[in-house]
Amino acid sequence: MPATDLDLLISAAQDAGRLATSYSGPTAQRWDKAGEAGPVTEADLAVDAMLRERLTSARPDYGWLSEETPDTADRLTRRRTFIVDPIDGTRSFIEGAPTWAHSLAVAEDGVITAAVVFLPLKHKLYSAAAGMGAHLNDSPIRVSDQQTLAGATVLATKPVYDPVNWRGRDVPHLVRHHRPSLAYRLSLVAEGRFDAMVTLRPSWEWDIAAGALILSEAGAHTTDRTGTALRFNNPHPQVNGVLAAGAALHKALSGRLAPWPV
Repeated sequence: MPATDLDLLISAAQDAGRLATSYSGPTAQRWDKAGEAGPVTEADLAVDAMLRERLTSARPDYGWLSEETPDTADRLTRRRTFIVDPIDGTRSFIEGAPTWAHSLAVAEDGVITAAVVFLPLKHKLYSAAAGMGAHLNDSPIRVSDQQTLAGATVLATKPVYDPVNWRGRDVPHLVRHHRPSLAYRLSLVAEGRFDAMVTLRPSWEWDIAAGALILSEAGAHTTDRTGTALRFNNPHPQVNGVLAAGAALHKALSGRLAPWPV
């Protein structure tokens, strides 16, 4: 990883924050994507265009994968690729809530090497580079040391708790919380505010790439729902869900999940 990749992502994320907050979420023009893929606003598109110009101009040999840019096979020919969600949590942005984020990452040979998740309205900038630890606003962060399922605080959507997803249809007694931005959920676990994050649905790479490295550098064990290591810049840019927690809690959660497919 070029030493300045993380600095580049931090600077670009801060610029993205300034651009996004120049729009009013509730009044920004919005559309519904085809295939019930959710809403998009003029702010999403403006941030996407700015980030693509900024990042690929600085690294013309890197590929590009973004939620708001039509995908092409070109990125698969590149050793390094930017993986970006211009605004993760667009519904929150539209509502005027502060829980949306910019998620920026660099993948090298399928592995994330630099990552930033920035929440402008919360003044929270999570960052990590491979082998350099994870930080929140320049302060080191660490995953919680929760060892057992009992009393564990878990960021998850309600469908995760469907009995069909658990061995013997026995749902463990977890304390469920939720945040609309998947990138923010991952970062909150890295920060130690919550003990684990579980999503069992196929997850788009741009939602999780940055958070996956921030978690790993904060000491979490992060895999797909089957316990398989995450790989990025795949031809179809999705992974099979995400399970993230400290090593002991990850093992406990993984052992209780029903075999996939359920």
